[in-house]
Amino acid sequence: MRKIVLMLAALLIFAVASSNAQFRMPRTLVWTAYDVGSAGYSQAASIGHAMSIKEGITLRVIPAGNDVARLVPLAKRTAHFGAFGNAFFLSQEGVMDFATPEWGPQAVRILGAAWAPFNTGAASCAGDAGIKTVFDLKGKRIAWVVGAPALNINMTAFLAAGSLTWADVQKLDFPSWGASGRAVIEGKADCYIASTNSGPVYELANSPRKYSPAAMPDPKQDRAAWERLKKIAPFFDYNLATIGAPPVSKETPHLGATYGYPIVTTFVWQDAELVYHQTRMIYDLFPEYKAAWPGNEGFALDQQRLKWVAPYHDGAIRYFKEKKVWTDELERHNQALVRRQETLARAWERTLDEAQKQKIGTAKFADLWMQIRTEELKKGGFDPYWEQKFW
Repeated sequence: MRKIVLMLAALLIFAVASSNAQFRMPRTLVWTAYDVGSAGYSQAASIGHAMSIKEGITLRVIPAGNDVARLVPLAKRTAHFGAFGNAFFLSQEGVMDFATPEWGPQAVRILGAAWAPFNTGAASCAGDAGIKTVFDLKGKRIAWVVGAPALNINMTAFLAAGSLTWADVQKLDFPSWGASGRAVIEGKADCYIASTNSGPVYELANSPRKYSPAAMPDPKQDRAAWERLKKIAPFFDYNLATIGAPPVSKETPHLGATYGYPIVTTFVWQDAELVYHQTRMIYDLFPEYKAAWPGNEGFALDQQRLKWVAPYHDGAIRYFKEKKVWTDELERHNQALVRRQETLARAWERTLDEAQKQKIGTAKFADLWMQIRTEELKKGGFDPYWEQKFW
């Protein structure tokens, strides 16, 4: 019996070794990110520089003007990872631009994010527009970026926090995030969504218009405003930003909401060995790129929030286990998030079947999806977040 056990153990070791031997690390990795100049693009590029110097691996960063354009290369497997904002979460949930027959809920996985003292996705406004808080957005010229649900849901949430809707502002459509930022600098719009440490925000701060990120109220003084915000955007957390373009500083912090950004994202089917090594490089090479861009310090392993709104990839979890930061509680939470994605996938199949049976066209498809989505998530014991179409 002992011989059999030893033989099986030897076979298992050989199988693992053979599996690892078959894996060859690509010499070039491809990420997608927002436009050149965005914080996400700059941070991804700084990680790539460290990878090149220390590992001899080239990182190619593909800029894209909106969230859908960033996800397409991952879905088509022409890019390995994405430096995303909250679009990864919206794609998981199948809402906004992902509530179409062509998309639906996506089985995304994350590797980590930059959780730094800047405010991600802030309502970034021109200083001469008279906007100090989210309550001052009424009547202002606010950017809506076509094909960018991550940006648009943030602004929708900030409007809600101020007891406003898009009907209370002048909604201006722009083809890309970069175009919306230029419009504010050029005086064609008043506010757009940008992190306090984004390149164009520094440009705005140095322009004649100056920079004024709209502040949230203190959660202790106005809990209702935060409840309205998180009802739309559950991924937001309270944060005092000390990193960003003037006037944001340690002396004058910006009271707002944030989430980790950029969020390094891939799909569940991405090779676990590749994901493991990419995760390893993000955290092990951290000292090499920490100072390369404001906010990079948020990529430190001890800054990661491993219990969040979407599951981590198995390859990343392997690294976290090696570093002894992955607990049984985190594993249970991660598995619950995986089950949530599985529930969403079943709800999507049911929606497609019902749409075909009822001959429901594109105009009414999202309403049907949100109804079935809510039913299935509640049945599975999950919070649907949104029970009807909100965009």
